[in-house]
Formats: sequence, C-alpha cells, structure tokens
Amino acid sequence: MNRHLPIALLSLVVLPLCAQAPQKPLQEGQRSPTPASVAAPGKVTDVARGLEHPWGMAFLPDGRLLVTERPGRLRIVAKNGKLSAPVKGVPRVHAQGQGGLLDVALDPQFAQNRIIYLSYSEPEGDVSGTAVARGRLTDAGLQDVKVIYRQQPKVAGSGHYGSRIVFRRDGTMFITQGERMRYSEQAQDLKSLLGKVVRVNRDGTIPKDNPFVNRTGVRPEIWSYGHRNVQAAALDPATGLLWTIEHGARGGDELNQPEAGKNYGWPVISYGREYSGRAIGEGITAKAGMEQPVYYWDPVIAPSGMVFYTGNAYPGWKGSIFVGSLTPGALVRLAMSNGRVTREERYLAELDERIRDVEQGPDGLLYMLTDSSSGRVIRLERVR
Repeated sequence: MNRHLPIALLSLVVLPLCAQAPQKPLQEGQRSPTPASVAAPGKVTDVARGLEHPWGMAFLPDGRLLVTERPGRLRIVAKNGKLSAPVKGVPRVHAQGQGGLLDVALDPQFAQNRIIYLSYSEPEGDVSGTAVARGRLTDAGLQDVKVIYRQQPKVAGSGHYGSRIVFRRDGTMFITQGERMRYSEQAQDLKSLLGKVVRVNRDGTIPKDNPFVNRTGVRPEIWSYGHRNVQAAALDPATGLLWTIEHGARGGDELNQPEAGKNYGWPVISYGREYSGRAIGEGITAKAGMEQPVYYWDPVIAPSGMVFYTGNAYPGWKGSIFVGSLTPGALVRLAMSNGRVTREERYLAELDERIRDVEQGPDGLLYMLTDSSSGRVIRLERVR
C-alpha cells in the first residue's frame, strides 16, 4: 500500500448515509458523506453518575472500573455503580483547559504486580507537558509512584496533550501526544517530543528497536511524528498493529495506522483548515515523504477514545472500530476490511452528550464516558 501518492480530492456532497445502504470500500485518504445518526441496537443504561469530566477508564480483573476525572482524581467504580473516594497518591496535574488527569491503563501483568499507569499534564512552573507515571494500586491508594515518561520540551498553554496509553504485545508502551496547539511546527522536529507517538518500555527506558535509536539529534523515544492531537488509540487484536485517530482543526480528523519512523504530515499537509478559515501550511493535502490517512472526517467528529470490538453482544459489529465523538457527540462505528474503512455509522446522538472514551467490558458490552461536569459511565446493553 503506497501512502505517498497524491490523492485528488473530489467535491463530496454532504448527505445522510442510510445505515442499511451498501457502500464500496473507501480508498486510502477518502472520506464518506456524513452519515446521519441511527438507532442503536440496544438501549443505553447508566452504570455510574457524578463524575467530573471523566477522561479515561480501564477494567480491573474483578470487573470494577478505574475512571480518571480531569481535575485530578482517580475513582474506582464498583459493580453496583458506587464511586469510591478519590484514590490517594495520584500525581499533581495541570488541571486547566484540556489538561488534567487523562488516561489510565493496567500493566500487562497487573494480576501479579498491581501496577497501573496514568497519563496527565504535568506542571512545572508556568509550563506543562504530557507525562506518564506508574504506581502500585493498593487498598490504601497508589504506592511507589514514579514518573517514567516526560514530554520535552514543556511549554506554556493548556491544549493538545493527546495522552492515550496502549500496550503492544511485546509489553512495550505507546504514548500518544499532541503538539500543544501553538507549537505545531514542532510536530516535524525530531529533536522535540511534541506531536509524536512515542514507544517506551514499561520502566520508561527506550526499546532498542525503536526507529530512531542511535541517530544523532533525534529523540530515541519517537515511533512516528507529524501528529496534531491524538486522543484515540487502540491495538488491533487481529494484527497487533497500533491505530490512532487525531483531531484536525476545521476538518481533517484522521484515522492512521502509525508505522515506525513515518511522518504523518502535520502541519504541512491536512484535509482541514485553520479555525479562522485560512489554509493550513501550504494548503496541500499530500506531499512526498508524508503519509496519507487511512480515513478522514470533514466535518470533524472530535475523536476521543477508541476500541476494536471483539465481542458478540451486537450482531454484525465484531471487528469494527468504535470511536467516541465529542462534536457533534456520538458513538461512531467504522466497519473495517483489510485495513480499510468500508462503512461509517453513528449512534446515540439523541443523548446530546460528548463521548470521551469507549471501551469493551469483560461482559462483551460497550462502555462509554460522557464528558461534562456531571459525567456518566454508560453501557450499551446486549441485543436480545
């Protein structure tokens, strides 16, 4: 698959897409007309209420749920929906704008070591940056907390932290990041960690097979670069490959499958425009040496949270990618075939809520976080 060929962007009329209408597989970099939201196959129920801007979640082996709140709290949601008191030992966060306590993930050997990982905006004087800390979860809170990764340079501002954590099959960790909004040119700078997906070992050391190891003047943590603000990421359980979705500006949200050492173009190429309406970069959508997205959105969906669905609770959905949409607010399904999007469907627009994260529970059901000052954990029930 050649991602370097320029793509002629055809004018597309934005029309509702009927969920039952057949659709040809989309070519790389292609978007479909914006589909209308349709009725979900199951009803939505509340699991927990009273969360302040929940951002990330991870299921514990016993079925309880860890949930982060952006102001800096980590909660445990019991099976009956009861919220714990804030877990003690959480690192101090820069809780402004898009910053705060963000993602949470379990160590691949959590059952043996009880270690969890938290991503967050780490303050340092007047600046901040994406960081990841690990700690051992006990009844008394987090213990032996240690920061294993810090984005450099730290900069002023409170936007575009990215911040999803995904474990590879070999136990190494991908951390997605943003370019911190006002520093977009650093997404192309290999001396900077802004606008990068990085890969580190669980203790923060650098894997020896990272693409830029031993290259002078390049950060060895970098896996891929040229990213804007990656708030959705997941490992494909069938292939073991990382997939990400990043925010565009006005248009240009992108689905990518980041490969080692590849450049994904921001801010040189984009299918969107600046919020002011001005062109981004040179106003081009393709350039030699820069990767095309697998799929993109225009208008945007403001993607956050992502999972490959492997269960059987919803007929026809196995193997699909599910994405949370903050704007306009929906659960987005991408039907996939051979690494291509063959269909997009949208659900739950009637909730009129921002979907911040989506995960598959141990029961095979989809769980979502709604992002508000009175956020919820919700569940899409099984189709009977």
